[in-house]
This record gives sequence, structure tokens and C-alpha cells, in this order.
Amino acid sequence: MEQLFKLSEKGTSVKVELRAGLATFLTMAYIIVVNPGILSTPGTGMPFAGVLFATVLVAAISSILMGLIANLPFALAPGMGINAFFSFGLVLGMGIPWQTALGAVFISGIIFILLSIFKVREAIVRAIPASLRYGVAAGIGLFLALIGLTSVGFIVGDPATTVAFGGMNTQTILFVVGLILTSILVIRKVKGALIYGIVGTAIIALIVSLIIEGSGGEAFMSVPDRVFSLPSLEVFFQLDILGALSIAMILPIFTLLFTDMFDSISTFVGVSEVGGFIDEKTGDPENVGKALMVDAIGTTISGLAGTSSATTYIESAAGVEEGGKTGLTAVFAGLLFIPFMFLSPLLSFIPSVATAPVLVLVGIFMVKPLMKIEWGDFEESIPAFLALILIPMTYSITQGIVWGFLSYTALKALNGKTKEIPVALWIIDIFAIVSLVVGG
Repeated sequence: MEQLFKLSEKGTSVKVELRAGLATFLTMAYIIVVNPGILSTPGTGMPFAGVLFATVLVAAISSILMGLIANLPFALAPGMGINAFFSFGLVLGMGIPWQTALGAVFISGIIFILLSIFKVREAIVRAIPASLRYGVAAGIGLFLALIGLTSVGFIVGDPATTVAFGGMNTQTILFVVGLILTSILVIRKVKGALIYGIVGTAIIALIVSLIIEGSGGEAFMSVPDRVFSLPSLEVFFQLDILGALSIAMILPIFTLLFTDMFDSISTFVGVSEVGGFIDEKTGDPENVGKALMVDAIGTTISGLAGTSSATTYIESAAGVEEGGKTGLTAVFAGLLFIPFMFLSPLLSFIPSVATAPVLVLVGIFMVKPLMKIEWGDFEESIPAFLALILIPMTYSITQGIVWGFLSYTALKALNGKTKEIPVALWIIDIFAIVSLVVGG
């Protein structure tokens, strides 16, 4: 173990690394429930139990590979934002069968691997303005919050005002209680605040449901009839690769690739800065090439297993703060996911009212990059704002990204600054325009 992870060289120990791995797991364990909840949204056709198994499998394998190959304390799992695009953008929004959408995830992973091998990703990274990356990230955060608020009826459609407050009822009251409860845990920096919030809100909701049932009303929750079961393989290897190889899927695949790549890069930079994992010679995060390769492999595995793309989690910073310095932290975090493969009956009863507060809070976490945008520079801020606002308002991550790219290029070109537009961005714009034409 010493030879594999270089514990002494990094100034750490097995005990510290295991504690750090536990901290990382607790802060990101909410994905075990939230990801299946989003992907199995009514209308997608994906079964909760099958996606739960895929989620746990991908998180375990990807995190363990990150530890073994890159020797970094970064854990991976299906990404928030990417899962929303998968369900609400591809499957529900574009009417793409979930099997074909999984094929798109797999293809994006293969492309990511090739870009990593041939070192093309650096050119793509440089081509995307930082302001646009920040705007897209925050827009996805608003999108997740909107999904959470609408899932419990807190926000509803209205013919006069487009959207409106859904009114106070049992579900919205429980949502508010859950949001306050989870927020307090987050404010107090409790490790595992989000997962504790989900469990706590679910228990409260169950008690309320039983009281309503006892009073002669209709229960909206029930105690699961069992706790354990064998893993469900309903979505495992059910991807349709041939269906994803069509012109109409070009931009969805690119969007998956874009979101995954920049989620990972921003996470590497952020967590590496916190933990001091910076190469003194290059100024880049340590082992960034190997780490991005693992991320690409994780995305490829995701398509095969039956979930949206895996990405590196910013929650890995929790383990770094606990002293994690090597891949042993990631390996242990990955191993902690495995038992949950057998708990789908227990976890599937958790209602949307318990996960909606977490979606809102994750949305808050994701809008932080807005502080980095130079709002006084309108060539940068206008495209970033369009990406930010169009993602939730069009209910489409693709539309936000497309109009962000196109507006950035147009403003630069019309202001006589075509030299500031990288060739790669022009190519991306072509894909964006094709997507608009194909999409109708």
C-alpha cells in the first residue's frame, strides 16, 4: 500500500486517508438517491432500481480507478446537471429513447478518451471563454433548482403568468421543512449534510403520511416491505449505440462531452488549489492527464451500466480538508458505495419531497462561479447571462449553451475582434447552428 499510494512521501497515513474517504463519501452519497430519482422521472421509462445499481456501480468503479491510476483523492459519480440534461433535455425534451441517450453517453465517453489520448482537450478548453463556462455552470444550477421546485408543486405552470407559486399544501410544507432542515446542516458544515437531510425529510414525510392515513386520509408514502434485494440489471448494457450515431445526436453528444469535460476540469483546479495538488513546474493540477482519462473512462462505463455521465465531484474537497492526499481516499470512498447496490427497496421509497431540497441546495452551490464573471465587460457578460438564463427558461441545457456560444462569437466578430475567436470555437459554432437547424 505504501508503494502504491506513496503515503509517506505525501505525508499521510492509512488512518487519515480512510477518514478522508469517509468524509468524501458522506458529502456525495446523496447521489445514490437523487440520480435514480431524476433519471426515473415519469415519462423517461427508466426504472429506479436499475438506475440505482448503475449509479452505485459507476461511482464505485470510477472512484477506485481514480485512486489507483491517478493517485488523487478525487471521487467520481454520475454528475448533477448532466443527469438533468439526460432526462429533461434528451429523453423528455427531444423524445429520444433512454437506450439511445445511453448510447450518446457511451459515445461521448469514447470521444473524451480520444481527446485525452491525442491531447486535443487543451485546445477545446482554451476555445471556451471562462465567462461562458461560469454562466453554463450557474445555469445548470438554476435548472436543478427549478426541477426540484416543480417536482413538489412549489412552482407550477400558469397560463397568465407562465409560472406561479403552487400554494401551501402537505407536500410544499414538507418541502420547506426539509429545505430548512438540510440548510441548517449545511450551514453548520455537518459532514454528510445532504444525505442526512434526505433521510430526515423522508422520515418526517413518512410520519406525516401515516398520521394522514390514520385519520382516514390517503397516504402518500408507505414503509417498504423489505430492505435488501439483489441488484437490478434492467438498464445494464441496454444502450443503443447505433441509434445515437445520427446527425440529430451531434449536439446532444457534444453537450454531454462539454459538460462532463468542464465539470471535471473546474473540479480538478478547485480541489487541487485547496489541497495543494499543483505541479510547480507547469502550474497545472497534478496528474491531470491521468485524472481526465479516468473521468473519460467513467463516462464510457456510465453508458454501459445505464446512467448519465460520470464526473469528478467537487465534494472531494471534503476529503481533502480531512487530510486526504492520495488515491487511497478515492478508493475507500468508492468501496463505501458498493453495499448500496443491495438496498434499492429501502431507498426507492424516498419521495421527491425529500430530494427536492437537495436539488435546490446543489443549485446554490453551482451558481458560485457567477462571482468570477466580469459583469462590466459586456462582451463577456451578455453571452454568459444568456447561457445562465436560457438554460432554466427554455428547460434545455443545450439551448443555453448554443445561444451562449453564438452570441459570444457574434459580439466579438461585430466589434472587430475576430482574432480573439479561436478556430475551435468557430467549429463549435457550426455544430451549434446545425443543432438549431436539425432541431427545427
